[in-house]
Amino acid sequence: MEIKGKVHEVSPTAQVTESLKKRELIVEYIENPQYPEYLKFEAIQDRCSLLDNIRVGDDIEVFFNLKGRPWTDKAGKKSYFNSLQLWKVNVLSGANGNTVPEYAPPANISSAPDEDDLPF
Repeated sequence: MEIKGKVHEVSPTAQVTESLKKRELIVEYIENPQYPEYLKFEAIQDRCSLLDNIRVGDDIEVFFNLKGRPWTDKAGKKSYFNSLQLWKVNVLSGANGNTVPEYAPPANISSAPDEDDLPF
């Protein structure tokens, strides 16, 4: 799944347990401009580094998996939790208005010398 939005907040990496680190990204998602949504994505383990160059105000595209799991408390009551685990982030334009090219610019071949040493 993927969405486009504006970065509202990026948390520092937190070491949750000895074997688990996690980082959160809050994205302002504006499907209806009158009522913006603030969606929390989580990056776990090696994906925490995907947020190193993400800044508040960046327009981004987030690719994520929707995860869900049950949990039963001590009283036996069952609850369900959902999480949005990101696996890729593309910066569409930076907070300062610079856009990030999605491809490399074409090579300028007009500056090549006119000599052609090919045998055909």
